[in-house]
Amino acid sequence: MLIVYRRHSAEKCAHKSRNYRRCSCPLWVDGTLLVKQESGESVRKRYHKSLGIRNWERAQKLVQEMEASGKIPEKRVTIEDATEAFLRDTKARGLRPASIYKYRLLFNQLKAFAKAKGLQNIAECNIDFLRRFRESWTNKNYSARKKLEALRTFFRFVQSTGWLITNPVLEIKPPKTEDIPTLPFSRDEFKKVLAACDKYPNKKNALRLRALVLLLRHSGLRIADAVTLPRQRVKDGILTLKTAKTGTDIRIPLPATAVDALAALPVVNGYYFWSGQGNIKSCVGDYQRAFKKLYTLAEVENGHAHRWRDTFAVELLLADVPLEQVSILLGHQSVRITEKHYAPFVPARQQQLEAAVRRTFEVSTPA
Repeated sequence: MLIVYRRHSAEKCAHKSRNYRRCSCPLWVDGTLLVKQESGESVRKRYHKSLGIRNWERAQKLVQEMEASGKIPEKRVTIEDATEAFLRDTKARGLRPASIYKYRLLFNQLKAFAKAKGLQNIAECNIDFLRRFRESWTNKNYSARKKLEALRTFFRFVQSTGWLITNPVLEIKPPKTEDIPTLPFSRDEFKKVLAACDKYPNKKNALRLRALVLLLRHSGLRIADAVTLPRQRVKDGILTLKTAKTGTDIRIPLPATAVDALAALPVVNGYYFWSGQGNIKSCVGDYQRAFKKLYTLAEVENGHAHRWRDTFAVELLLADVPLEQVSILLGHQSVRITEKHYAPFVPARQQQLEAAVRRTFEVSTPA
């Protein structure tokens, strides 16, 4: 049996009772624990250590978890140490820089929130604390769901390392999400954006923006793949590339207008839009800000780079290109992803649905 007690500081605390709960002195545990061995047998061991936390309720719950599982946490680590260990692991696993960056943002928020609540150790991150942390997020819809998934992944790493007995994030339910309808640019909007390139204040950037618009529209590339496109990847009017997000190989023919616009760009270290140096995320951010100005000049509302990808996909589907082929051209790992976003734009499917409804007219309409 394990007993939690308060170990008071002689210099900072006037209390002496080991059961006193209202001060912030560290909590310790003393007693014996029935520890499960790898062989399956259980051995009773003496356990007398600091819990590394100061909250009495959390300490009691931690002791209950230890007694129920028969496991002893290997050591008490800080939130800072745990997050740094996880980031080192993500680099060793070869995760994309964009994914690691998102984890860094999450951990910065977690550490700031923990500091505001007076928490230091990872063992103090119980379900109540993590629920309040989730309440502090401004993210909504799928952004909030993805952020919660990242938090679960981190605490799964913490649990598997032995710093926590259970994963408290598993008890937090994901938020309700709503699918945002696909919104491609209309052909009139496409013309307006191209015309706005001629009005762009910086003529050097105007040339690049026009080429980038044509590339995005006729290739369906994500903006990060587009702005870091090497010149050697476009040959004889054919674009070949391994996408950064999914690692999928794509091969897409480009129209002469897009090829000529790319060829007119000055050579910079073998890239069309990037210098080949510096941070890719910064480069993408620069072009996104330039696009924002361009959409304002074109008087096009809700403009963003991913809508060009939607436009590329929808135009193919409206031209009766099968969904499976569109999925390959987009570089999706599964046709289910393509179906989820673009199924409403498949003419054949819509015609089948309409025909099914019309067949009911003959049955339901009286003679």
